[in-house]
Amino acid sequence: MLIMNNILITEKLRNLCPEIQLSCIECNVEITEKDDDLWKIIDRRCVDMEAILQIEDIKNNPTIAAARLAYKACGKDPARYRLSAEALLRRVVSGKGLYQINSVVDLLNFVSISTGFSIGGYDADKIEGSVKMGVGEKDEPYTGLGRGELNIEGMPVFRDDKGAFGTSTSDSERTGVTFSTKRFLMVIVSYGGDEGLEEATELATECLRQYASADQFEFEAIKQ
Repeated sequence: MLIMNNILITEKLRNLCPEIQLSCIECNVEITEKDDDLWKIIDRRCVDMEAILQIEDIKNNPTIAAARLAYKACGKDPARYRLSAEALLRRVVSGKGLYQINSVVDLLNFVSISTGFSIGGYDADKIEGSVKMGVGEKDEPYTGLGRGELNIEGMPVFRDDKGAFGTSTSDSERTGVTFSTKRFLMVIVSYGGDEGLEEATELATECLRQYASADQFEFEAIKQ
C-alpha cells in the first residue's frame, strides 16, 4: 500500500491554513553514508548563500514567511519552534554549513535550503495505516530526531495509527531515515499555495535519482 495515497489534511488544519499543499514523493532508495558528488554541490550552494544572504533576510523568504504565518495561526511561536528550512538556512548563513547525516537526508536538506520548503523525510515501512496532517494537541508525545521530547501542541503534525511522527520543525525518531531504509517517503510542505512546489518536486526527484539510486517513484499532490 502506498503511504501517500492515504494522506489527508484535517478540516481543522485546512481552516487554519487554507493555502496548505503537499507534494509527496515515494520511492525505493539506496542509502550511503556520504555522497562526495552531492557534497560538492551542497558546499558550493552553502558558500553562495552565505555570500548573498543575511540572517534577517531569511524570514522574508516568501515560502518561509507563509510557513511562519501558518504556525502562528495554529498557535505556535515560529521564533521559538523554528521551521526546519529556516533553521537550516540560519545555520548556512552563519557559516556552519549543513549537518552530514546520510545521502538521503543530506539531499533532502539540500533541496530544503535551495527552495525554502520544510520537507519531511520518512522510512515508509515504519508508517502504520493511514496518515492525517492536523494540529498537535496538549501533552501529545513526540520525540524529535536529535531533539528529544518536543512540545508539538499547536504545531502542524503528521499522525499515523501509532500517533504523531512528523512536523515541519523536526522529524521523529520513530520514522527516521536510517541506513536500513529501503522505501522512502518525502513530503514537501507548502503553507502558501503551489508557488515553487513543482520546481521543488523536480529538484528532489532529480537528486533522489542521482544520489540515492532511487526508482519505482510514485507522486501525489494534495491540495485544498
